[in-house]
Amino acid sequence: MSHLPVIDVAPLLGAGLGLERVALEIRRACQDAGFFYVSGHGVGEDVQGRLERLSRIFFAQDDESKMGIRMERGGRAWRGYFPVGTELTSGRPDRKEGLYFGAELADDHPRVRAGVVLHGRNLFPDIAGFRETVLEYMAAMTHLGHALMRGIALSLDLESSYFHDRYTAEPLVLFRIFNYPPPPVLPEAEWGVGEHTDYGMLTILRQDHTGGLEVRTPSGWLDAPPLPGTFVCNIGDMLDRMTGGRYRSTPHRVRHASACNRLSFPFFFDPDFDAVVHPIVSPLLDDAGQRWDGSSVHQFQGTYGDYIQTKVARVFPRLRENLL
Repeated sequence: MSHLPVIDVAPLLGAGLGLERVALEIRRACQDAGFFYVSGHGVGEDVQGRLERLSRIFFAQDDESKMGIRMERGGRAWRGYFPVGTELTSGRPDRKEGLYFGAELADDHPRVRAGVVLHGRNLFPDIAGFRETVLEYMAAMTHLGHALMRGIALSLDLESSYFHDRYTAEPLVLFRIFNYPPPPVLPEAEWGVGEHTDYGMLTILRQDHTGGLEVRTPSGWLDAPPLPGTFVCNIGDMLDRMTGGRYRSTPHRVRHASACNRLSFPFFFDPDFDAVVHPIVSPLLDDAGQRWDGSSVHQFQGTYGDYIQTKVARVFPRLRENLL
């Protein structure tokens, strides 16, 4: 494999014919790489441009200003800012800083009242238009996530509403804005994020112009550079579990070797927090020995909330007490 496929998903959004073509291309991409680009996604360039501009304004602030919305203030909702080196991948600090967001829920929402982790209000910086832009972008990406899951269902010869009916009528949506500062020594690259897979069902990623994303394939690591007008999509552990390993959650990483800051905007479209994720088909194999973390998603028992809590607690061990 020399490059990741680009799939025009406009038919999933009601823009023209070609659902069979889209389903076939998604099937091939999920079986071959677990990663693919999507075009024809319908997310406006205006909101994307505003999001990047406002994010650069936020990360250009001094540390004291950014720490005004630090994650410790988000409590069990697990929202806000974290500085460079405080998020871990496989026990090693990432060289990035970031903002965590999720669905904006009022204090009287039943799950917020019950203290369910990863549910609550967001922490927004005091930058004009930031809150409105983030919420507009998340709404557009949620709409796209539903459409892509219809395509994935069709690719598995299921009814288009299969995932919506069972898992995503009320999806757990999580959104991150990451800033990777330049490495201290150029032109040496640094691991902005080490090798990992994503926890949930589907990730939709916007990248800035810098590049640095790499995907592991059977023939080695493959660059996934930004392509104008597209997002990068990849499947996560829960879709791997549902499909019995036929659609694999593929390891990926970020190497940053630019003198510029690198911005990325991953949006996670995941099963409902309380959903018990059942296999659609029996697992092909026990893959624990082949995975980056040595654990098998096919042996896990419990809800998606159980799964993601244990994963997130490892990423931010200092905040673990707020989560568990």
